[in-house]
Amino acid sequence: MDIILLGPPGAGKGTQAHRLMEHHGMRQLSTGDMLRAAVKAGTPVGIKAKAIMDAGELVSDEIVSELIDAELTAMGPDTGAIFDGYPRTEKQAEILDGLLAKHGRSLDHVIELDVDEDALVARITGRYTCANCGEGYHDTFKQPEVEGVCDKCGSTEFKRRPDDNEETVRHRMQVYRSETAPILPGYEARGIVSRVDGMAAIGDVTHAIDAILG
Repeated sequence: MDIILLGPPGAGKGTQAHRLMEHHGMRQLSTGDMLRAAVKAGTPVGIKAKAIMDAGELVSDEIVSELIDAELTAMGPDTGAIFDGYPRTEKQAEILDGLLAKHGRSLDHVIELDVDEDALVARITGRYTCANCGEGYHDTFKQPEVEGVCDKCGSTEFKRRPDDNEETVRHRMQVYRSETAPILPGYEARGIVSRVDGMAAIGDVTHAIDAILG
């Protein structure tokens, strides 16, 4: 089973992708992760990508399609794919259809995590992590049991991502809507789009996705 998880940054795509990997034995294909891995491993496509990124340019759709093609080949036909954050444009959607067809696959579901913009801003701007072990916390939803002390490792140092601010989050939402909206009608015409309340509890989102997958 091959699916696309759609949703703006902070909607919970990564969390749900990891749960799908655990529960269904699927493979998460995140283009950012694949690029970093290819560059680190020094593969031919990784070398090409590094040269482009070092020049401050965006990696082309052609290079991303090479990465996906290689991953699908390595996975084999019995492992389902979760496309996280890809495709983002109509051209990429066409490329993905072609790549899947090449491997005898087709999309089964496109699942969009619906979010409320104001609630998402509150979710993202309130999050922070332990500077030592990376354990995640939130000003409202998950504070350390002892104030200022990490539950996991006991560290007293925490950090926030510099881009976790309201202006950046609202800009990401705007970009997501402008980029992703055009690709949905094509998938809706194929009857494969489902929407899940991305603001619900993590477990409830997982159950909703499981119900869609059947």
